[in-house]
Amino acid sequence: MQEPVSVIIHTYNRARFLKKAIDSVLAQTYPHYELIVVDDGSEDNTAELVSSYGHKLKYVKQQNRGAAAARNTGIEAARYDLLVFLDSDDWFDPEKLAEQLAHMQRHPEYLISHTQEVWYRRGKLLNQKKKHQKPEGFIFTQSLKLCAVGMSTVMARRQLFDLVGGFDESLPCCEDYDLWLRASIRFPFLLVDKPLTCKAGGRPDQLSTLFRVGIDKYRIRAINKILATDGLSAEQRRLATRELAKKCRIYGNGCIKHGRLEEGATYLDLASQHDGKH
Repeated sequence: MQEPVSVIIHTYNRARFLKKAIDSVLAQTYPHYELIVVDDGSEDNTAELVSSYGHKLKYVKQQNRGAAAARNTGIEAARYDLLVFLDSDDWFDPEKLAEQLAHMQRHPEYLISHTQEVWYRRGKLLNQKKKHQKPEGFIFTQSLKLCAVGMSTVMARRQLFDLVGGFDESLPCCEDYDLWLRASIRFPFLLVDKPLTCKAGGRPDQLSTLFRVGIDKYRIRAINKILATDGLSAEQRRLATRELAKKCRIYGNGCIKHGRLEEGATYLDLASQHDGKH
């Protein structure tokens, strides 16, 4: 079945990488897609680059509001039910859409799927650690520990976002961790066990680098959000509480180590409050 797909690339001052991302979509063997580029207020030559592709893609520009808002804009602009995401410094294998769509159609009970990915750092192939192995099924436990799903590997039905909400625009990073956590409470994730996305890392302008030191603060916020809801099972609540205490302790001790004593004490106190609840 030739089901159309909406591919969403969000970008901010990444013109030097964006061409490779766009070209990897246009090179897909599966032809039934639209490509949407959401420009989150770029001040480089992104607009000129995108205009050179003419009608091969749809260009949406907005004021700079962050990755979460840009992805939400892309979802709103998309015409089709199946949504695919690609960060502007990553790229797809030519078979990515065809392979992933075939898996989704063979397993219509899944609202979301992800794939394996190949990582590069400063141009060199990076061996992934065991903790980064991609999970399948009900992945709530793995999603608590770290961001278990690569953003550029995802294909999801619009219904998923209707049911769990979009990306949290108040989060400057970890908006994907937050969304996968909310989704994994209720829904299983299908894994396409092939490396169909390539990811380039190790640059100082990436969110994972910019927020590397304080990243657990945003994961703590995401866990606090789900604990404030009624949707968790007793076991999910126990696991979330345990992980929250652990992350608060790590982050609090890190704050104290770097001289932020008041902030550190706040998070260590929060850890103590949750220690007896799991």
